[in-house]
Amino acid sequence: MASAPTSHYNSHSLENESYKKTSRDGVNWGLGEAVPRLPGETRITDKEVIYICPFNGPIKGRVYITNYRLYLRSLETDSALILDVPLGVISRIEKMGGATSRGENSYGLDITCKDMRNLRFALKQEGHSRRDMFETLTKYAFPLAHSLPIFAFLNEEKFNVDGWMVYNPFEEYRRQGLPNHHWRITFINKCYELCDTYPPLLVVPFRATDEDLKRVATFRSRNRIPVLSWIHPENKTVIVRCSQPLVGMSGKRNKDDEKYLDVIRETNKQISKLTIYDARPNVNAVANKATGGGYESDDAYHNTELLFLDIHNIHVMRESLKKVKDIVYPNVEESHWLSSLESTHWLEHIKLVLTGAIQVADKVSSGKSSVLVHCSDGWDRTAQLTSLAMLMLDSFYRSIEGFEILVQKEWISFGHKFASRIGHGDKNHADADRSPIFLQFIDCVWQMSKQFPTAFEFNERFLITILDHLYSCRFGTFLYNCESAREKQKVTERTVSLWSLINSNKDAFKNPFYTKEVNRVLYPVASMRHLELWVNYYIRWNPRIKQQQPNPVEQRYVELLALRDEYIKRLEELQLANSAKLSDPSTSPSSPSQMLPHVQTHF
Repeated sequence: MASAPTSHYNSHSLENESYKKTSRDGVNWGLGEAVPRLPGETRITDKEVIYICPFNGPIKGRVYITNYRLYLRSLETDSALILDVPLGVISRIEKMGGATSRGENSYGLDITCKDMRNLRFALKQEGHSRRDMFETLTKYAFPLAHSLPIFAFLNEEKFNVDGWMVYNPFEEYRRQGLPNHHWRITFINKCYELCDTYPPLLVVPFRATDEDLKRVATFRSRNRIPVLSWIHPENKTVIVRCSQPLVGMSGKRNKDDEKYLDVIRETNKQISKLTIYDARPNVNAVANKATGGGYESDDAYHNTELLFLDIHNIHVMRESLKKVKDIVYPNVEESHWLSSLESTHWLEHIKLVLTGAIQVADKVSSGKSSVLVHCSDGWDRTAQLTSLAMLMLDSFYRSIEGFEILVQKEWISFGHKFASRIGHGDKNHADADRSPIFLQFIDCVWQMSKQFPTAFEFNERFLITILDHLYSCRFGTFLYNCESAREKQKVTERTVSLWSLINSNKDAFKNPFYTKEVNRVLYPVASMRHLELWVNYYIRWNPRIKQQQPNPVEQRYVELLALRDEYIKRLEELQLANSAKLSDPSTSPSSPSQMLPHVQTHF
């Protein structure tokens, strides 16, 4: 058999894969164009460079920069390397070397990315050859610093599905059986006057008036009052979310807040206590008193039980992910892999988040208690816990559209600070507000999908696509910190939703092993022995980590399903043809055996 032409780059690399995927991902190739372009994407410049590949050494290529992406095509005959990097992924651009630097490929640009990789390009030292590339990249990777729009506002893609229609809060609460005799919908936040980081529509206890809510808001951090996220369809226990109470060092109390929590408990006559899950470690919650925050003490809040979940803050998570990047990119140190992974504490944090969500889900599923969840401001760890618990409790959220609704509701609508945590279009890479909280949530979902391979309608590609476009700035879905900011910028009118891309090509994101089940509660095992590093995400840029995409078992199963559908269709056609013959007396069969259609199959 003839041998295939050799390439410097392993075909399993997703850097190569990007070349194959572009047309499937809604990207148009212009006739004779060297670079794929989206509608609304314009080419800015191109330059010959040396790409310092961390796996195979220097590769000569041409880099093209548009207002959306950095695209590199190899100029070497024995390398098929292609890099396709959305500029939104770039976190930092640094100049490497100076005009007097000695040594081969010592002068150029060093680019740090948000998706677990770095890029290094060497250029010629004569005539400040890197200046225009540095300035162009800086300008379009960090548009906010140059008074330019984020690319999502320039993107002119059209899809046959409108992703902005996926989430309708009325419909989602109605699906949950709300409003009812104990819970009502309030529009007190219609103009974001009660809380500027909450959505306009909130579900609150029927017995609590809007005036009560205003008084409670004064005692909750950022005015983020306790509101309903989910109600159990049978036992009617609820998951409620909010921010910390403003207790402070003096131990302040607020009768309205105390009464409000009692009203929440009393919406279900079967329970005697309200369980409060404070996501923080106890010591952190106590320390928050010094800055005016705190937690619900037993003496002030009767009929409540307070439990701390020991999940660390955004700064600890940021440092932990940095350590993961250090051990996976560019090289994986095989000899000390397990100890290196342990030293990052990443899986430990995943374990704590999952353990907390399991406790919330179990308390509600058992009907023993309704649950109130908060951290400090109620938009990071709180969102992780409520959304994961809801995913465990409610099979609807395990479908593709159900999961989109879950993200849209618990993360986007309820004010997770995506702009601050990701830094879309912002050059301040060292901002202390940056943190991988949403990535951590998606990692937890992936861990669950590994333990329950038939429970989720979506596949791994679906989760990776969400994370890629968390950074890409191609869609408006994850832009800004809250609904009030999105409304001000008219995001739903001026940008495309990520769900438009996914829902217009759902088959690509479906798990072929999915078996729809109603009312099955999932309890993942959150012990370290059952958790693993998500290799296909964190180490996907390393061509030496063999990736099978798609999984061969999954691929074969998809083929068999397609074959089954084809035979069912043929059988239906034959049955229709046969029934037509039977109704025509002139073609009446002479023997019973002639009535049975003969279907040839491969089986």
